[in-house]
Amino acid sequence: MAKPTGFKEYPREMPRKRPVPERTDDFREIYKHFPKQKLIEQAARCMDCGIPTCISGCPLGNLIPEWNDAVYRELWREAFERLNATNNFPEFTGRLCPAPCEEACVLSLIEPPVTIELIEKEIIEFAFAQGWVLPRPPDQRTGKTVAVIGSGPAGLACASQLNHAGHQVTVFERDDRLGGLLRYGIPDFKMEKWVIDRRLAIMEQEGIRFRTSANVGVNVAAEEIKAFDAVVFCLGATVPRDLSLPGRDLKGIHFAMDFLTRQNRIVAGDDLSAAGIAPISAAGKDVIVIGGGDTGSDCVGTCNRQKAKSIVNFEAVGKPPIERPEHQPWPYYPMRLRTSPSHEEGVHRQWGILTKEFIGENGHVHKLVTVDIQMTPRPERPPLIEELPGTTREWPADLVLIAIGYAGPQADALATQMGFKTTRSGTIATTGPHATAVPGIFTAGDAHRGQSLIVWAISEGREAACAVDTYLMGSTNLPTKGCCDLPLIR
Repeated sequence: MAKPTGFKEYPREMPRKRPVPERTDDFREIYKHFPKQKLIEQAARCMDCGIPTCISGCPLGNLIPEWNDAVYRELWREAFERLNATNNFPEFTGRLCPAPCEEACVLSLIEPPVTIELIEKEIIEFAFAQGWVLPRPPDQRTGKTVAVIGSGPAGLACASQLNHAGHQVTVFERDDRLGGLLRYGIPDFKMEKWVIDRRLAIMEQEGIRFRTSANVGVNVAAEEIKAFDAVVFCLGATVPRDLSLPGRDLKGIHFAMDFLTRQNRIVAGDDLSAAGIAPISAAGKDVIVIGGGDTGSDCVGTCNRQKAKSIVNFEAVGKPPIERPEHQPWPYYPMRLRTSPSHEEGVHRQWGILTKEFIGENGHVHKLVTVDIQMTPRPERPPLIEELPGTTREWPADLVLIAIGYAGPQADALATQMGFKTTRSGTIATTGPHATAVPGIFTAGDAHRGQSLIVWAISEGREAACAVDTYLMGSTNLPTKGCCDLPLIR
């Protein structure tokens, strides 16, 4: 283990954030440099438990105690190798993952958990700085071809694994740049896009082919895709849930992803007007963000940087407790109050509230009407929602952003052209591990499991690669989740 008394000697410590007035003037990442000695101290807090529940709490099965111990002993190359053994993109998860591993940390039973996500990020950034993250093209090719549709975290992970297995992989991305949700959904203040470009450059050198502005079924014929030996659909869950309410057709009401995507394009240097895209700005406006998840938080942070007049964030559920609730015991990931850096920058958060109507002036939203609600859980059924009498309110709103989740992938047209089926929830139906009923067609990520976490997307991509490799070759040597006997990568 690291240091037997480390968790007693060192408190949990995170990097300092840039001051709010400074960071809301730009879209750069918010955390400051974390000194190496402090990182070693944080790794020393790992207890190397007899049953490392942090590993089971991680969808990737990351070998967390092993690389914590290596960091404590300053064996950075070993730490990188153990991290790289289970995660294709630790520079992504180290910035964006909600860290279910930390909630599963044994130390969290009595005090704040080990800073697993921070250590993960610092290991991979140190490895990049040392020049250890190099292209690893396969020693030989199998002669098999695979098309991966979608370049989000699931698609990239699947492509990376299948390329390591020796197959010739082509990734099709309908947008003009690669990265999927990482590129256009995640604000730069959470992850600057050079992080994606750095990894994509390595993947290209490894032999993966990328095609952008390639919308399968639209400007790329389905017949071209069917010519590959196997196809993996990693489309993401991009169909936003909507609110069918009076006044929904008023101007100034937008889906969160439309808002975030346009800002990311502006940060990337795109001229929206030249592309015929109308910008969406919160500057000087009273903004209502409907939805209290990560996407809602990203909207809050973006509105703060656009200098909104006021920001209110609605969440239908009641205010969660600060401590772990009794019905979600350790090591499960609890639904408790979480405050993001975007929330810290300025927002009024309102829980237990339901939007009833949008009211406009001259065709533009001007205010909205809400009522307070109480949600009562019911076994195996949606919760019972009760409106509380006498709680109707009106809120000023010049801009409304809807961030209440995603219904599934945009797959109906592709399903017709490629022959696979979709489920009642809109995801791509499977009959085996990631395999659809159509031989040679697979799926992974949010298109397969529904809206989820980046760490699940990468895990799904890796597992789908195993299924594809087995289909093509009869067996696979690709690693699956939690392969603790993986050799070090030299």
